[in-house]
Amino acid sequence: MPTTTKKPALKKSAARKTAVRKAAARPRVTRQATEPKTVHHERPPKVSYVFAVGRRKEAVARVRWHASQPAGVTVNGLPLATYFPTFELQHIVLQPLVLTHHDTHGAVSAKVSGGGINGQAESVRLGIARALVKVDADLRLVLKRAGFLRRDPRVKERKKYGLKRARRAPQWQKR
Repeated sequence: MPTTTKKPALKKSAARKTAVRKAAARPRVTRQATEPKTVHHERPPKVSYVFAVGRRKEAVARVRWHASQPAGVTVNGLPLATYFPTFELQHIVLQPLVLTHHDTHGAVSAKVSGGGINGQAESVRLGIARALVKVDADLRLVLKRAGFLRRDPRVKERKKYGLKRARRAPQWQKR
C-alpha cells in the first residue's frame, strides 16, 4: 500500500493571514467616471390629497380629502345620501366639515369596510377629522374639543370558554 504524506494543517491565524494577503493582491475593479450612471426619473405625484384612517368597533374607513376638487362626499363610490340614507348618519359624517367650515370646498372620498352602518359613519367622521388636522394644524383644538379626534375604544368583548357568549353562562338547574 502506498503511503501518502499529508501537509500539516495551517493554524487558523495563519490561514486568515494568507487569505488577507491573497485578497490584497487581487486588483480592485472600480467604476470609471466615464461610464454613464443609470438615472431613474421620479414621477410627479398624480393626485394631491390628504389620507387618514378612522376606526370604530369593527368598521375601518380610509378617507381621502381632495382640496382641489369641488365639494362633495362619496362613500364606497356612492354619494353620501345614497350610502347613509338617514339624516342622522349623514349629520354624523359631516360634523367635522361643518364645524371647521370646510363643507363648501374640498371633496371627501371614503372607503369603508366592516362593522355596522352607525360604526361606519363614526369611523368616516374620525377619518375626516384626522385628514383636516393634517391639512391645517390650527383646527386640532376645535376638533378635539368637539370630541371628533377621539377614537371610541368600545369594541365587542371576546367569548370565553365555558360560557355561551362573553359573559352569559349556561342556565343552571338545582335538581
